[in-house]
Amino acid sequence: RAEPEKGIFIAESPKVIERALDAGCKPISFLVEHKHIEGEARDLIRRCGEAPVYTAEFDVLTQLTGFKLTRGMLCAMHRPALPGIADVCKNAHRIAVLENVVNPTNIGAIFRSAAALGMDAVLLTPGCSNPLYRRAIRVSMGTVFQIPWTFFEPDTDWKTEGVHTLKEMGFSTAAMALKEDSVNIDDPKLISEKKLAVVLGTEGDGLASATIADCDYTVCIPMAHGVDSLNVAAASAVAFWQLGKR
Repeated sequence: RAEPEKGIFIAESPKVIERALDAGCKPISFLVEHKHIEGEARDLIRRCGEAPVYTAEFDVLTQLTGFKLTRGMLCAMHRPALPGIADVCKNAHRIAVLENVVNPTNIGAIFRSAAALGMDAVLLTPGCSNPLYRRAIRVSMGTVFQIPWTFFEPDTDWKTEGVHTLKEMGFSTAAMALKEDSVNIDDPKLISEKKLAVVLGTEGDGLASATIADCDYTVCIPMAHGVDSLNVAAASAVAFWQLGKR
């Protein structure tokens, strides 16, 4: 379930679980490959006190879960309540905004790049995959617990109010898109912006035309060899590296 009062998410691998615990997430129970009880899982189990630990051999766990566990450890955790957009962006100068990015692997990769390359927060539209999906968490290497993020409210019309909300908070907005009037990603005006929101769109179609029209800048990454675009996760890493500078 996704509702905070009843919601649960699954963290996979000792490093990811450790980062979730460090962020204040509360464990419910562990599922651990038997050999890791006194190995990689030992300190985490001791840290979590009374949380029950279920254990079996690797083949049994694979049959139970339907996939091969990364480093033989899962932890069910209570899903925290999401903060408001104003709280997430309160002290931020560089944020990423994701419009309908639906692939959990891309979500995880974008979060990892955002955390590593200077983004202060991530905002997601309601059509995005949830960052607390197991695969998104694992691909992010647990950075979803290190960088502030939240969703725009479902009853907020992102198409008409989203960019306006960002501008009300003082952000200039940069739509990552291939358009004739795009500026290059190394344009000095972008770097000089005190507060900048980097807006990335869904896989395949990219950003909605209305979103591009509402943004202050349309920004492109120069391409070679006739390549017309990058995967959204790859594009985010390039954008964050360049536009995260300040």
